Amino acid sequence: MRTRGFTLIELVVVIAIVSLLATVAVPLGKMATQRVKESELRTALRDLRTGIDAYKRAADEGRIMVEASTSGYPPTLDVLIEGVEDARDPNKAKIYFMRRLPRDPLYPDSAAPPAETWGLRSYKSPPDDPQPGDDVFDIHSLATGVGLNGVPYREW
Repeated sequence: MRTRGFTLIELVVVIAIVSLLATVAVPLGKMATQRVKESELRTALRDLRTGIDAYKRAADEGRIMVEASTSGYPPTLDVLIEGVEDARDPNKAKIYFMRRLPRDPLYPDSAAPPAETWGLRSYKSPPDDPQPGDDVFDIHSLATGVGLNGVPYREW
């Protein structure tokens, strides 16, 4: 039996080949998407940690007024974009540490404010059990998955 130039056997073989190619392409597409999100996560973590470190450095240099009993780390992530007065500047110009807060690309709620998409670790918090507190010493992803490198996102 011929169907528009193909025999039934040829048609079955073509369908089988296309099906096989589709089963290979779908996992590769998912992996490529995961790789892009992980790259975005690395960039966001690096940018936020750089902003936190710049704030701490400015506090240590006396450019930001901090109480003696505090760590010198930012009280919130938002202060990195809102800026703080430069204690050394007679005009009290603001120092800004970031232009915008990046979102955690793996956070499921796209409507959540960027600062709420991150897990916070205070200076007094132990590294093996990061907890929020009076300051922001470090950040981590709230995603529950494991990266392509085998390390849980929370530990990046």
